[in-house]
Amino acid sequence: MSAETEAGRTLAVDCGGGGIKASVLDDAGTLHVPPVRVPTPYPLPPERLVRTIVDIAAGLPPAQRATVGMPGMIRHGVVIATPHYVTRSGPRTRVLPELVEAWAGRDMEAALRAALGVPTLVLNDAEVHGAGVVSGSGLELVLTLGTGLGSALFDGGVLAPHLELSHAPVRRGVTYDSYLGEPERRRLGDGAWSRRVRRAVEGLRPVFRWDRLYLGGGNARLVSPTTLAASGDDVVVVPNSAGIVGGVRAWSIRRLTDPG
Repeated sequence: MSAETEAGRTLAVDCGGGGIKASVLDDAGTLHVPPVRVPTPYPLPPERLVRTIVDIAAGLPPAQRATVGMPGMIRHGVVIATPHYVTRSGPRTRVLPELVEAWAGRDMEAALRAALGVPTLVLNDAEVHGAGVVSGSGLELVLTLGTGLGSALFDGGVLAPHLELSHAPVRRGVTYDSYLGEPERRRLGDGAWSRRVRRAVEGLRPVFRWDRLYLGGGNARLVSPTTLAASGDDVVVVPNSAGIVGGVRAWSIRRLTDPG
């Protein structure tokens, strides 16, 4: 394989609560191998996540840079807080104080850059997902429906500072994360859960006044056609593969925090 062929290839890694997916893409966003998925291992201190990503990368074609999306509040590649990886055995299991301490303030961008040996970008997973779907025109909100709820906001293609919308209350004692997350979908069934999604969308509409809302993540495809039609033309479902494809475009997305 020539150096020219390998140039510009991106290792894209989508870290979720239940699984970690990765592939290698070229500058056009074309996958060079089918995505590889492994179950998210628990308990999961930062070092174990780094090792897991390095092990996955070793079985994929070489890349010249890496993009990693992971759940939680990530600022400039540093973990402020992450919801699932501080638990004993996965989402909604017991939180371990030693993992909370291990993750808080961990510079994952630096750790993965050193371990992978290539320039690395670490963002919230919904932000990477959004990079793969936004048009760059107007105010665009991305909501990812999966283990919980992820979100990312773009204005004219510029990524806004991350807000953990999932932690906002829907009603007393209930957050968007628990209201729309996978356990509730399983409990309610797809129909009733879809109606919840619509209520959440209509509740958020006057807050954001978006030009376009994208519903992504692994469960977006389960939103019923009736619910989607009733939500309006400004609400669209996008494929979960955007979490991988966005790994390329994430490098060109500008941020409100960027200098100049």
